[in-house]
Amino acid sequence: MSKELLEQLIEETIHQGASDLHLLTNRHPIVRVSGQLTPLVKRPLLTPSDLQGFMDIFLSAEDKKLFETHREIDFSYAYREDARFRGNGYFEKRNIGIALRLIPRKIPTFTELRLPDILAGFTKKQQGFFLVVGPMGHGKSTTLASMIETINESRAEHIMTIEDPIEYVYEEKLSIIDQREVRLDTKDFHTALISMFRQDVDVALIGEMRDQETISSAVTAAETGHLVFSTLHTNNASQTVDRIIDIFPPGQQDQIRLQLASSLTGIFSQRLIPRISGGLIPAVELLIANNAVANLIREKRTHELNTVIETGLEHGMIDMNRSLAELVRQGEITSENAIAFSPNPQMIERLL
Repeated sequence: MSKELLEQLIEETIHQGASDLHLLTNRHPIVRVSGQLTPLVKRPLLTPSDLQGFMDIFLSAEDKKLFETHREIDFSYAYREDARFRGNGYFEKRNIGIALRLIPRKIPTFTELRLPDILAGFTKKQQGFFLVVGPMGHGKSTTLASMIETINESRAEHIMTIEDPIEYVYEEKLSIIDQREVRLDTKDFHTALISMFRQDVDVALIGEMRDQETISSAVTAAETGHLVFSTLHTNNASQTVDRIIDIFPPGQQDQIRLQLASSLTGIFSQRLIPRISGGLIPAVELLIANNAVANLIREKRTHELNTVIETGLEHGMIDMNRSLAELVRQGEITSENAIAFSPNPQMIERLL
């Protein structure tokens, strides 16, 4: 019964074009469409046995033990040939809750995602460190998948992804693509990164940089001839650089600052904004790591990176406020949403 109900809910999620499906004990199933949560009130309230049945479908016997021990778990779930989900199971008020994020089978292009063409330039580099940042649920994983797919379609490289869990599944084209899932294929991100140095890898995608060891290994990999892509839950370029440096103890911060200054190629920040016509559209910021940026990082002047972006438009940099203002001029988003999502509302009011 749980399997049949789950398939019905997944079909409805796909049919409605939802990004997420929430399954909670004693509540109707809930989908997120264009950023808005909508209960499926025609569906009955989910029972504890429904939720337990869903987790029995999602998890292996080993993962069930981990879930009982840690009270939360990340997992992935493939639904036929139609879709793939990134999931998280957890307990709330001693009941099971499940959040599922829909991962489309087809990896969208930059054009389909309404992302700037300049991103393609970062996929052509032979080495360096490129970060996609922003809040949870604003499309970072999809942007990175599109960048990896661009490499896959354009040149022969050995690409390694390290994820928890695996999200997009790639079909090999010109490149070799190995996808490693934490717990299933490797102990953790750091262990996989260390092993990567002996696996003749050209390009690495690190699903998330969660700790000092992973960040240190990622930056070292970028310094030593690898092209490394990753993500952080930060809001802009200056905050991203500070977060990376601050995770290290004071005695190691100068070293990581020098490494980051020499290896960083760019930081791309994005927000998904509700469109007037329905759906979501990205507003973006792009820092391109030129000599001036490297000097600011080395000299502990990261607070000046925002000014570099604002004055570097002719070099291809993109300012978030100008991106928001342009979307308003194009009739894509409201001025109210532009102000709400702006990192500097006073400045965008002047631009509008």
